[in-house]
Amino acid sequence: MARHHGNGTRIGSLIALYCACLSVVWGAAPEIGSPAPAFRLQDQAGAWHELNDYRGKWIVLYFYPKDDTPGCTTQACEFRDNIFAFNKLGAVILGISVDDVASHKQFAEEHGLPFTLLADSTKETAKTYGVLRSALGLMEIASRETFIIDPSGRVAKHYASVDPKGHSQLVLADLKALQAKTGGS
Repeated sequence: MARHHGNGTRIGSLIALYCACLSVVWGAAPEIGSPAPAFRLQDQAGAWHELNDYRGKWIVLYFYPKDDTPGCTTQACEFRDNIFAFNKLGAVILGISVDDVASHKQFAEEHGLPFTLLADSTKETAKTYGVLRSALGLMEIASRETFIIDPSGRVAKHYASVDPKGHSQLVLADLKALQAKTGGS
């Protein structure tokens, strides 16, 4: 029987194993300049949304692992706190996880989120965007990735590695730069 020097060693080993197992990816992310994959998902109020509903607008489409977890809450609240700046640029923020409508409703209400959260409980949208990850073969979650989609429905920017702290400000700056480059909204 292996001896462990405290729980820290055992926990560290489990975390390393967990992270290694997150590398199972289903599908590839869409390329910059390619059409953003279509979706039809319900929001936190049960209303249906499709990508085409947002044609003509800039979209910040962010995927996150789980409602009401520390990193996901930080990221969502930073988008909330910058909502007026995104609105001024004519951008729509859409958050997606594989949680269900009821979970999204509670998360949005608890944190006063003024933007749409979409429930991808079938995990199909996460697959088509290449963000679905398998954790130890026990569960599948969306990895924390963000896509900026231009008004014509094409992927303008992809953030494959996201730190929830400060991400909203980074996206806002990049959105301004993209709009300036393309002549605005």
